[in-house]
This record gives sequence, C-alpha cells and structure tokens, in this order.
Amino acid sequence: MEYKVKIDSFEGPLDLLLHLIQQLEIDIYDIPAAEITNQYLAYVNTMQQLELDVASEYLVMAATLIAMKSRSLLPDHSSEEDDYIEEEDPRDELARRLIEYKKYKEAAGRLHELEEERTKLYSRPPADQLFSSNAEGPLNVSIFDMLGAFQKMTRRKKLAVPPKATVRREELSVEKRMNVLKEKLAASKEPIRFDDLFDSSERNELVVSFLAILELMKQNEIIVSQKGNFADLYVTVGGNET
Repeated sequence: MEYKVKIDSFEGPLDLLLHLIQQLEIDIYDIPAAEITNQYLAYVNTMQQLELDVASEYLVMAATLIAMKSRSLLPDHSSEEDDYIEEEDPRDELARRLIEYKKYKEAAGRLHELEEERTKLYSRPPADQLFSSNAEGPLNVSIFDMLGAFQKMTRRKKLAVPPKATVRREELSVEKRMNVLKEKLAASKEPIRFDDLFDSSERNELVVSFLAILELMKQNEIIVSQKGNFADLYVTVGGNET
C-alpha cells in the first residue's frame, strides 16, 4: 500500500540546510561537513520513508554534501607539496549560497507581512496556507520541525530504520484517521503532545497518522505549537474549529 503526498511547503534544500544550521546553532561560515551531512540525510531519509514527493534538487544537494564530507575526511597534503595549488573550500561556496538565500527569504517574509497588513483593509478571506502562524507559542512550526518530531518519535518506537514491512489486508485511510484525530483533540481540554497522537507501532499506521496531521494543518483545523527549539510539539484544535 502506497501513500503519495506532495507538500508544497518544501522550499528546497537550502531551506532545509538553513533550518538545520539554526537548530544546531552552527556558524554558517564554518559548517561542519560531517554533522550537517548526517542531519540532512536523516531528514531526506525520513521524507522517503514517508513517501513524500522529494524533489530531485534535494538529492543533488545530498550528493554535494556527501562529496564535501568525504573531502573533509581526506588527509591534508597542502604542506607537503611546494607546487600545491589550494582549491576553494566547497563550504565557502555553500555558505555564500545560504547567505544569499537567507537574504531573499527574509525579504520575502517582510513582503508577506506587508501583504498581510494590506489585506486587513479588505473584507476577503486569508489565503490558504499549509502551516498557519496563528499558534500561541513563540515559535512557528515548520514542515522540518514536523519531520524532526516524527524522527524522534520513530526512534523512541525503535522504528528509525524499520524492518521489512508485513503486508496487511486492512485498508488504512488518511481521511478516517483525520476524523479520529479531530475527535480525540476535541475531547481533550488540554493540548495533546505530538507523540501521543500515534497509538500504533506499525510503520504504515504511523505514516498515515503523520499524513493526517499534515492534512489537518493544511486545512487549518489544528494548531501545532512549540515552546522552544528541541521542545516537544503540542497539538490543539484550532482554525476552522473555533
């Protein structure tokens, strides 16, 4: 059984790298090749396990990072050869791309804020967004935060590298799971921890639950909030339910 979903909020590999750099508090001018490569590959692997539509540009960046990591592990012979020509550190080029991307992203964010201010002058509904910024927590939860939370949850369930899946005859429906999750959230007086929304340890059921949560966020029917970096995610009914 396959579950194919295309997530429009993936803004590209540079967006993922910026997320990792900010989360790990890494100096953008001194990127540790091994650590950032391992983290990046873990996210891409999670996307593939969830059978999300991973664009080829993510895989191209993965190959670039692997090459960069391999180069960093090679011994330095620059001092042994008089005629050695120093090559540019590939991390410098990556840092330049990230800085340029960050500038455009911040400018786009500012333009979006101005657009939202402008729309308040008219009586029209807000544009549909995958992840609403109406959560009460101090941090906005991104798709990468969701993937990171899913990684941690599967590791706790010892499913980070799942065994061969057993074929099951029972049909798993994202729509049905959405209804179950909405009922569970509506019945709770307190926000529910993200991990507690996953009742099963079966990989297929975990994937369906995760996709159901993403779809509910897309429809603005739930709010996912986080108190700080690396903190647990909490889910409440919101948006259309209010």
